[in-house]
Amino acid sequence: MLRRVLFFAALLALAGPWSRADYALIGGIALGVLGLSSFAKESKVTSKWLIQACVIALGLRLNLAVLADSALAGLALALGTIAGAVAVGLLLGALLKCQREVSVLVTAGTAICGGSAIVAVGTAVGAASANMAVATGAIFVLNAVGLWTLPSIGHALGLSEVQFGQWAGVALHDIASVGGAARSYGAEAFDTANIVKLTRVIWILPLALLAARFLRGSSAASQRAPFPWFILLFLVASTVRTLVPSLASHDQIVLMLSGVGFQVALFLIGTGLTRAALQQVGWRALAQATLLWILVAGASLAIIATTGDGQVAGAR
Repeated sequence: MLRRVLFFAALLALAGPWSRADYALIGGIALGVLGLSSFAKESKVTSKWLIQACVIALGLRLNLAVLADSALAGLALALGTIAGAVAVGLLLGALLKCQREVSVLVTAGTAICGGSAIVAVGTAVGAASANMAVATGAIFVLNAVGLWTLPSIGHALGLSEVQFGQWAGVALHDIASVGGAARSYGAEAFDTANIVKLTRVIWILPLALLAARFLRGSSAASQRAPFPWFILLFLVASTVRTLVPSLASHDQIVLMLSGVGFQVALFLIGTGLTRAALQQVGWRALAQATLLWILVAGASLAIIATTGDGQVAGAR
C-alpha cells in the first residue's frame, strides 16, 4: 500500500505542468531502480497508448500544408540518417562481435524510434524476448541521457527552435523523449521535432520487412510487424485542423495537455527500468548503442547547423 501511495505521489509531483520531462523520467527511473515502483504491467500499456494519444492530439496544431512542407523539407535528412544509421550500426555490431539479433534490434531502435522500432523489428524476425529486453535497455539508458543533455547542448550552440527540433527528432530515440526535450526548448521546436520524428516512424514497416529477410530469409519477410496506425489518426487530426482554422484558438491548451501527457508517459516508462533490466544489458550492446547514437547525433547536428532553418511557421 505504501509503495502505491509513493508511486502516485511521485507521479503527481513530477509529471504535472509545473515539472519538466527530464525530471519526470529521472524520477520514474529512481523508483524503478530502487524497487519502489508499482503497476509495472499497467504502466507499460498506459504509456504506449498515452504517447500515441498525445501524438494524435498534436495533429490539431498543424494544418496539412505546413505538415507536408515540413515533411518534404526533412525527407532527405530522414532517409540519409536512417540509411546511414543502419549501415554503421550493423558494422559496429560486427566489429564489437555483438549477438546478431541484438545488433539488428539496437540498430533499428537508434535509426528510427527506439522501443517502437525494436518491437516491430523483433516481431518481424521472431526475436527472443531476452534479446529485445537487452536492446530496449541499452536504448533506454541513452534516451535518458539524451533527454537531459540535448537541450543544454542546443542552448550552448545557439541552435534556433527549428534547428533544435530537427536535431531532437533525429537524435532522440522515442517519441515521448523527443516531445519532452523539444517542449523545454519552445513551442516551435516541439512542433518541428514531432514532425521530424513522425516522418521517421513511417519507415518502421519497411525496415522490419528488410530485417526479417536479412535474419530469417525471404520466407520470413511476410511476417506481420505492427503498423503505426496512430500516424493515420494524426493525419486525420491535421485534416480537421485544416478544415476548421478556428481550432487555432485552442493551440496552447493542446500544447499543454500533450506536454503533460508526454511527461506522464516518461515517468511510467522510467519506472520500468529496474536493476534486473539494467543487469541484462551487456557491455557490447551498450557500446554499440552508445557509439551509434553519438555518430548519428553528431552527424545530424553538423548537417542541421550548417544548412540553416527549415520552417514550420504558421503551424500555430
